[in-house]
Amino acid sequence: MKTQIVVKRYAQGLVGSIKDDREFSRILKELEYFNELVTCRNDLRDALLKPFIPPSKAKKITEELLKKLKAGQKTIRFLLLLIENERFALLDEILTILPEAWNEKRGILTLEVSTVIPLNKNQEKRLKAKLEKIENKPVSLKYKIDKNLMGGLSIRKENTFLDISVKGDLMELGEKIKEG
Repeated sequence: MKTQIVVKRYAQGLVGSIKDDREFSRILKELEYFNELVTCRNDLRDALLKPFIPPSKAKKITEELLKKLKAGQKTIRFLLLLIENERFALLDEILTILPEAWNEKRGILTLEVSTVIPLNKNQEKRLKAKLEKIENKPVSLKYKIDKNLMGGLSIRKENTFLDISVKGDLMELGEKIKEG
């Protein structure tokens, strides 16, 4: 739980410094590219994550690499901050919630929609329109396949779940039967 709070704070801090969609896209791509590079190179990952390497050395390696990659100043400062505070291991999680934090800054609600099979474009469009009407604000939908659903869908809004699936209906029916 504590890690999630720290991850969210770093993501919100970065998002707070970004002025527009174009800059957000550029920074996100630079961070994803750097993360992929570190993931693919064991020597680089070890240099940035192993506790026996001083943060000053890891910062120097990162600065040199990012300059060669022609990364922007905000990307460089953000990654150096993670290394300096020994939080570089959180980069994967930060990247996962960064789009949601960006949407939040712009007043767009992010909802996670789980289905058994992918929805077609028309279904996605209708669902988005209906949810925007219900929420009375723009929404961004993240789709996920959940093979445990029997049909229908479930929607997650932060820590609230709306289950409109066959499995959910059957579970609700089972609870009613148990209650008498």
